[in-house]
Amino acid sequence: MFIDFETFRARADKLRGLMQDACRAAGRDPASVKLLPVTKTHPPAAAEYVVRYGLPAVGENRVQEAVDKRAAVGDALRWELIGHLQSNKAKLAAAHFDRIQSVDSEKLVKHLARSASDQGKVLPVLLQINAGNDPAKFGAEPEDAPRLLETALAQPSLRVEGLMTIAPLGATPDETKAHARRTFANLRRIRDDLAARCAVPLPELSMGMTGDFADAIAEGSTIIRVGTALFGPRE
Repeated sequence: MFIDFETFRARADKLRGLMQDACRAAGRDPASVKLLPVTKTHPPAAAEYVVRYGLPAVGENRVQEAVDKRAAVGDALRWELIGHLQSNKAKLAAAHFDRIQSVDSEKLVKHLARSASDQGKVLPVLLQINAGNDPAKFGAEPEDAPRLLETALAQPSLRVEGLMTIAPLGATPDETKAHARRTFANLRRIRDDLAARCAVPLPELSMGMTGDFADAIAEGSTIIRVGTALFGPRE
């Protein structure tokens, strides 16, 4: 049975308090870090709770699942794709998402640019970088990031707003934490290098989830993507 709204609200309040604590510990303004609730595998009610709570956006991992939920919930939210996107679904994703965080190849850049242009829109995107060098994770390799960014910047129908990454898991909780901290620090360095190299602002760093968001905030995250701490384990 899915949680009720009061449970969600209590969890969201607690999480936002922990986010504020992490920001203060890092000497950052809490307003500089946004919470993106992740509704993957949860019913449309999850997105409805986010609307009632007053947050502006949700993250989804699968294109069709988001399309169905958006039809049920309406346009009171911004919808962001955070899961891997295949090029053959670029047209559908460009039509139904307000931002795509998982752009990880030049091929996908070109498909999204063409789809956005055909729809007469400028589509905000983040470039997904495999900053943890994890073979099990999607994302462009760090050495390929400059070319990926240059290709994306050349598309008038795309607006590159920053970078995204997912930290690798370790064999133990301590190892996972160490991997996460290194990954987040690496993504920040990659962002800083790319911004200087291409003379463009890349303000968004989407990194950090339920288990590692405090470390992500310490390393400069501007968007944390949280599902389990808000909605419970995935079904």
